Amino acid sequence: MQLATENVSSSSLPASNFGAQTPASATGVSYADYKIIRRNGSVVPFEPAKIAIAMTKAFIAVNGGQAAASARIREQVDMLTQAVVNALMRRQPHGGTFHIEDIQDQVELSLMRSGEHDVARSYVLYREKRSQERAQAKAMAPAAAEHALHAIENGVRVPLDTAKLASLVDAACTGLGEQVNAKAIIEPTLRDLYDGVSMDEVRKSVILSARSLIENDPAYSFVTARLLLNTIRHEVLGEEVPQSDMATRYAEYFPEFIKKGIDAELLDEKLQQFDLARLGAALKVERDNQFGYLGLQTLYDRYFLHIEERRIELPQAFFMRVAMGLALNEIDREARAIEFYNVLSSFDFMSSTPTLFNAGTRHSQLSSCYLTTVSDDLDGIYQAIKENAMLQKFAGGLGNDWTNVRALGARIKGTNGKSQGVIPFLKVVNDTAVAVNQGGKRKGAVCAYLETWHLDMEEFLDLRKNTGDDRRRTHDMNTSNWIPDLFMKRVMENQEWTLFSPNDVPDLHDRFGKDFEAAYIAYEDKAARGELKLFRKIPAQQLWRKMLSMLFETGHPWITFKDPCNVRSPQQHVGVVHSSNLCTEITLNTNEHEIAVCNLGSVNLVNHLKDGQLDHDKLKRTIATAMRMLDNVVDVNFYAVGKARNSNLKHRPVGMGIMGFQDCLLNLRIPYSSESAVEFADRSMEAVAYYAYWASSELAQERGRYSSFTGSLWDKGILPHDSNKLLAEQRGGYLEVDESTSMDWDALRARIRQYGMRNSNCLAIAPTATIANIVGVSASIEPTYQNIYVKSNLSGEFTVANQYLVRDLKQLGMWDEVMIGDLKYFDGSLSKIDRVPAELRQLYATAFEVEPKWLVEAASRRQKWIDQAQSLNIYMAGASGKKLDETYKLAWLRGLKTTYYLRTLGATSAEKSTGKGGELNAVPVSGGLGGAAGAMNLPEPEVVGKACTLRPGDEGFEECEACQ
Repeated sequence: MQLATENVSSSSLPASNFGAQTPASATGVSYADYKIIRRNGSVVPFEPAKIAIAMTKAFIAVNGGQAAASARIREQVDMLTQAVVNALMRRQPHGGTFHIEDIQDQVELSLMRSGEHDVARSYVLYREKRSQERAQAKAMAPAAAEHALHAIENGVRVPLDTAKLASLVDAACTGLGEQVNAKAIIEPTLRDLYDGVSMDEVRKSVILSARSLIENDPAYSFVTARLLLNTIRHEVLGEEVPQSDMATRYAEYFPEFIKKGIDAELLDEKLQQFDLARLGAALKVERDNQFGYLGLQTLYDRYFLHIEERRIELPQAFFMRVAMGLALNEIDREARAIEFYNVLSSFDFMSSTPTLFNAGTRHSQLSSCYLTTVSDDLDGIYQAIKENAMLQKFAGGLGNDWTNVRALGARIKGTNGKSQGVIPFLKVVNDTAVAVNQGGKRKGAVCAYLETWHLDMEEFLDLRKNTGDDRRRTHDMNTSNWIPDLFMKRVMENQEWTLFSPNDVPDLHDRFGKDFEAAYIAYEDKAARGELKLFRKIPAQQLWRKMLSMLFETGHPWITFKDPCNVRSPQQHVGVVHSSNLCTEITLNTNEHEIAVCNLGSVNLVNHLKDGQLDHDKLKRTIATAMRMLDNVVDVNFYAVGKARNSNLKHRPVGMGIMGFQDCLLNLRIPYSSESAVEFADRSMEAVAYYAYWASSELAQERGRYSSFTGSLWDKGILPHDSNKLLAEQRGGYLEVDESTSMDWDALRARIRQYGMRNSNCLAIAPTATIANIVGVSASIEPTYQNIYVKSNLSGEFTVANQYLVRDLKQLGMWDEVMIGDLKYFDGSLSKIDRVPAELRQLYATAFEVEPKWLVEAASRRQKWIDQAQSLNIYMAGASGKKLDETYKLAWLRGLKTTYYLRTLGATSAEKSTGKGGELNAVPVSGGLGGAAGAMNLPEPEVVGKACTLRPGDEGFEECEACQ
């Protein structure tokens, strides 16, 4: 019986469906781009057909000769072969080499996972038998000189220096403790090499060998990052340079890098005016070792500058380039650039993705978010779509307010015809976002907002459905409900709601609070008297149910609340907040003359813990620098649209947020589902807010107040937490928020009275999807998704393991292959692993094990202090109509301004991995988000859910990274 994939004959076996040149992936890579290393060291083409033949022979060995002719078995073999091929391709998506043992391991895994246990057992036994035969033959053979490997470097064939390779791996493991084993990396690396291999493949192979061990211990993430760093240095500097020599090389290379970037028309010529020698000497080479693999690979793939795909930027030069771009207008530019560099390179604070992309370049579009209002005429509509395209070109995320546009059936005065409503135009917006893909770096991203009283609301709710007329669907665009408090009151009190066309009720768009309520009731009276022809009445609860139903089924529209955003807005004296942004954390005024702009960055909260509590001194220093950086963005920013420039210079809003909140809780040993976590959310956000507002006031003292300061809530001495009283007054109840404080807010109030504020708005908690990856902490305010999983994004697939959990389990002597296997089987959850102590199971509860109320309660405490909003994902296991209803009503009662994605737990999960370890993609990537969750047990109409199919790390999940 021949069961191996070497030297198999295809005679008398069924033909395979796998051709040698079949594309292996959507990237255009074909099977011809892959090679197989046989046990004798020879290299042969990768032929999936041979895998199918070997599997067929395995079935024949168990089922007899008739198996070859069985349609069922042929279908099973094709399916299993495809699974093996897919698993291999995911490991090396751009081509490369596989060892024969790797392929046979995958064949064995596929047979086991498919339930073909007898065939798998036969296959395993045969492999073992052949292994023993080879060992016996080797022992009996006369000793032969070991075959020396050669490598190709710059077209020259030279002996492979295995000692140098081993030294490189040893250096990468230095200082990471006994948990990392250089031998476990070097042995599989050498096994996978062949005579005549290119040095690029050697460097790639050692990275892959280290990467495969990350699931065994998170420390290997740092090892892999250091090996990748060696490859990056070779690409940038033209040679491999050890870490010990980099302090000197960085100082020499940095001025050359700036000159090369300017000559290539990538960098702003003004950077040449800096004292480059001083800045080069300030680079901290040891900070290169802070990176985990995911963070450094992300920077390499998507952030580092390149000329014809060859990178010219090293990590510390990257941070200094960003710092220089933000310090261009400073008086002492070098000192400020070094100050900015230090907070970035130490990971204490990180600017948003557009800032990291473009600071210091010739197109310094550094702002993250743009909010627009669309006017009710054809010229205004297409002008808004053009502005979307221009803003997206340089990596801006968009929030569009479409409430002004008249509804379906409304009269068009100029033609005496009837309007097609909002929906057809949103289809154009959707397709524009796809076409203008942020300069080729990532997909365009936009969110459309519509107020709940708009007559097109019910069709708006259906936009993301996969059924119905596709011309009235927007599969790539986000949508959000902009809900006035009056609607929520009608829901709570089981009253009717009226839908209008905005051309009949023109002032509702700009009214909020009690003014909106009075005007709305007056329009209802007009409709009742027959003075308005185009309207529709509907039970408020029925519309609310449909909102929740569509949110559950399609993930959209999101639930956001108009009145808290306006009543608590410091800028209500000069305009109205008509929508939020792409990620629901920005709440700024817009109108047909102003496009709101916000500049983002996030404080790494866990870096500001000391001795079990917040280090207020360090936090104050970091925030003072961060606010200065964000304020500078307003002045150095490239504005693609004049209305955005005018608005930003007039109001100077910024949005500083936080990330690493879950890391803080784990360091403090506080479960997310606890009053202690809610209290920490309160006190930590209070400190961040206090120091941010203080810093803005200091900037006002130095640089002057923002021009629309007079008449603002700041000017009136009403700070963000004071404005909850205004909201309670406007609502007339229906507000239950904590009012506790712990810092000297009177001193800040007095300071603002004296010096004013530099920025109309200061705080907003963005998703931080990508910058948290760079820094290596939990995103934003998110709970742990899973304790071990595979993160998929534009840079590839990465195993992520919870380093805090691994540390704790090691201390208990419980971190071993069995625990890894259990975590995989239970989708990264400890809840069903009984041998783990209960307190650890509670501490390391994953997102779907945290009741949604805890997410809302913690968010409510934060919202008290924030002058804008926060991107709050709601995670919900066992979603039902009642649970959705309770959760989103609680969010409104607790004063939240916005919510973001609803993440529901699927009824089924992916196949469980039974791998031995080392399979890069063995961890199930679903079992969390998506899948049918059954009926929601709501009254009519019936709701059957599909749930949101996105997961952390997916492109879709990180749609919000237009912000971060």
